Amino acid sequence: MFVFVVIVALLIVIGWKVADLQVLHNDVLQQQGDARTLRNEEIIATRGNIVDRNGEPLALSTPVLTLWLNPKEILQSPEQGEQLDEAFASLELDPAQMRQRILENSAREFMYVKRRIPPPEAQAVLDRKLKGVYAQEEYKRFYPMGEAAVHLIGLTNNDEIGQEGLELAYEDWLKGSPGNRQVIKDRIGRLVRDMGVTATAVRGNDLVLSIDSRLQYLAYKALKENVALRHAKAGTATVLDARTGEVLAMVSQPSWNPNNRQSRNENGLVNRAMVNLLEPGSTIKTFTMTAALESGKFDMNTIIDTSPGRVVVDRRVLKDPVNYGPSTLSRIIAKSSQVGAIKVGLELGHEPMLDVLRRVGFGENIGTGFPGETSGVLPNHERWSRGETASLAYGYGFQVTPLQLAQAYLVYANRGLRKPVSLLRVDAPVDGYRVVDASIAQLVVSMLTGVVSKELGGTGVAANIPSYHVAGKSGTTWLYVPGRGYDNRNYISHFAGFAPVDDPRVVIVVSIQEPQGKDVGGGKVSAPVFAQIAAGAMRILDVPPELPEAAAVAGALVVDDELDLPETMPAEELPADIGSGGAL
Repeated sequence: MFVFVVIVALLIVIGWKVADLQVLHNDVLQQQGDARTLRNEEIIATRGNIVDRNGEPLALSTPVLTLWLNPKEILQSPEQGEQLDEAFASLELDPAQMRQRILENSAREFMYVKRRIPPPEAQAVLDRKLKGVYAQEEYKRFYPMGEAAVHLIGLTNNDEIGQEGLELAYEDWLKGSPGNRQVIKDRIGRLVRDMGVTATAVRGNDLVLSIDSRLQYLAYKALKENVALRHAKAGTATVLDARTGEVLAMVSQPSWNPNNRQSRNENGLVNRAMVNLLEPGSTIKTFTMTAALESGKFDMNTIIDTSPGRVVVDRRVLKDPVNYGPSTLSRIIAKSSQVGAIKVGLELGHEPMLDVLRRVGFGENIGTGFPGETSGVLPNHERWSRGETASLAYGYGFQVTPLQLAQAYLVYANRGLRKPVSLLRVDAPVDGYRVVDASIAQLVVSMLTGVVSKELGGTGVAANIPSYHVAGKSGTTWLYVPGRGYDNRNYISHFAGFAPVDDPRVVIVVSIQEPQGKDVGGGKVSAPVFAQIAAGAMRILDVPPELPEAAAVAGALVVDDELDLPETMPAEELPADIGSGGAL
């Protein structure tokens, strides 16, 4: 009876436990079962496309396949070793290295074989029906313009997360929201049943840029050819829409192809138009003349005596290539006279010049949101020496970015109105606000047309384009090396301007770093690039010709181009064709 009672008691306990698990608390078993078979799989959300102003793709995500394997399954099927090696070889993977990786991951159930490969290539492996080899859908970022736009567009990593450029700046806008689905899998990870979608994936938003792909490619081609021709170290070109302030093109050299990560190089990573700081040299004389006209001390008929072609400032001699003698403000700009600009600057003092530079945007962050965008450096001394004031007059002693220089010249294209610069397409009209009186801006524009005038012997004749009037200013500076001072063997050549003059459509700034050879001035190195881009822009934007006949085209200059260089030797030892200057 004792044994019988014990057995009955045990049966009752077992029965109660079974009833408890199956009826009263069956969720415990359900959870345990689901934990072993039910899986939540992420549904990848497609990243938004980046397109130009006309809808042409600049970055898009294409569907690809990622191959992975289960090391446990692979090791349990040694008979397919030869086929597995052939599959690895077809993917350009070393079979021996892959076998070693499988052994190292023998305790795991997941290992990548190769990520983001074209579907046909992956399908060829899947068709072999190898046990333990699987595929999953993913997306791969593709950049149709390749190296021509990488500095602006940027790139993503293997998980499609923005790492550089606009891909990084607009990561939250471009990325989508992943979805989720439940599936039942067996103990080795094979799909048994799809239980359905629990959360739908939401595609990322498209980003519409102000860039025009046609102009972007044109500018890149012109810059790359000339950087190679001059054996230069680097270069950049920026094209703005004169009416809206939109960036129509922004290119840099050297570059690399983001579709081939192996071509990546450190020198090709920088967007030089927005990140590089440089001294603008004679391109700043435009703003010096603005300050002169605003002061009331000078007008268009004022004569500045530049004789004998040199001036002494803080015991240093600065000189022009030749003695230009008595000159008007227009002639000083056209010839890019150092002596003339210095005399005007010293008469004005530093504050009026600084005031103009601040008003047109120097020393401020432009606000495009681009990662690493720099604001430049304007001097803020308590005391100003004559040398510092003179340096300010011809573009030394402070630093700007090429994009800031373009924004500043945009003011003159709009006859004194400052407009914001945008990397995104602007659909509404942009009014801007006045920073320079319209009549003074018009006078300065007339000076800038003299720079490209062959009759006046301007320093920027090579910037002329057929059938259109052009206004602009060249500049050339010695390269400044932090900690070492100025490098008197290397230069940075600039040209900034706009076209057509009467109804400007584009503002273009070109800067080329360390050109080699006999010609290093901005009027000979950068002005021809300006002309190539401007002429192409007129065709692309369908701008009606201004002139019945072709304007003067690029040719030999009447005088040697100006070089705004720091003085490092007595004036009598300087070559006769080099204008000296620099930060004193």
